[in-house]
Amino acid sequence: MAAIFSAAAGADTLLLERTADGGRKILISGGGRCNILPARLDESRFVSDSPPHLVRRIVRSWPLREQVAFFERELGLPLVEEIESAKLFPASQRARDVRDRLLQLAQRRGAQLLLSTTVKDIAAVDAGWRVELRDGEALHAGAVIIATGGLSVPSTGSDGTGLRVAQALGHDMTATYPALTPLTAHPAPFGSLAGISLPVTLTARAGELSATATGGFLFTHHGYSGPSVLDVSHVAVRSRLDGVAPARIVVRWTSLNDAQWEAALRPQGSRTVAAAVGAALPSRLADALVESVAIDPKLTLANLSRGDRLRLIDLLVRGSLPWSGDEGYKKAEVTGGGVALGEVDPRTMESRRHKGLYLCGEMLDAFGPIGGYNFLWAWATGRAAGLAASATIKGLA
Repeated sequence: MAAIFSAAAGADTLLLERTADGGRKILISGGGRCNILPARLDESRFVSDSPPHLVRRIVRSWPLREQVAFFERELGLPLVEEIESAKLFPASQRARDVRDRLLQLAQRRGAQLLLSTTVKDIAAVDAGWRVELRDGEALHAGAVIIATGGLSVPSTGSDGTGLRVAQALGHDMTATYPALTPLTAHPAPFGSLAGISLPVTLTARAGELSATATGGFLFTHHGYSGPSVLDVSHVAVRSRLDGVAPARIVVRWTSLNDAQWEAALRPQGSRTVAAAVGAALPSRLADALVESVAIDPKLTLANLSRGDRLRLIDLLVRGSLPWSGDEGYKKAEVTGGGVALGEVDPRTMESRRHKGLYLCGEMLDAFGPIGGYNFLWAWATGRAAGLAASATIKGLA
């Protein structure tokens, strides 16, 4: 996106890409369909250690409706909403269409693509920047945009180079950590339920950190995944890294509240506890939850004591979800932390420490939830950096 807008504004633009094809995170997004954007935007859902007003200013620099128009008009990619998730996908349901058309537009606008090229370092020199490549070659540029991503999913080419370069150049950094990553539990108390999925509400708390998410939840052989888990995982991850008490994760297994469960568990002839709970949950999960509070699933509701009923309701409405770790950067959809937002001009993404240097995307200290938020952040910051870098080049001419 930075290359598209830099080239379109008239700058001689060279895009250096480490991989042989580029845009690999686009290709794996949304199960290969590419969740380009959210259908609706809630700015408060971005997570950052930087001041919230900086996040808002950056997000608003390219409003959601204008981004949608760009993809539909400039790229010729009609977008469709997945109603249940409020996500936007290309009508073709093909992530490759998104990646290919972005690269094609960059080239049509005049950008040159240099693939399979690894940058070793960059350094400020008179009238610009020296870009050192791993093969020993050096390039000179009037402006440099670092759009390298963070540390997540290293198999796509993200190895943290941009973060290391930014730190070496003196920028203040927030400690990085894997975000939007599955959680693990060892031993796995629900390992036998692997493959079962359902909508839940999760709340994670650790000290002053907290997050709540409602959405899909998936049992895995080693723990838990799904949108609701990924969206609260940063609280758990940071509780481990910060050395505070491990985050407590509370799960509400259904939409029923205490009073509604009281009604559902009233005696009804020979109906069993398992049958009553299984009416609202997958049967295997219902049995496992009932057994976890030492109640026989085959017990009739008429024989369920008041104390056992209250313990079961407490578990169903605000049960504690055991966890012990996370899947790390290998499975993380985004990197938390990074370059503090105060280190860049929120209008242009230009470094406040080095003129002609622009930082954008995942390497900045902000990320959003599952649902297209992080692409929106990438598109907005990339566009701002591209436009501003082009203006810098024109000023040097």
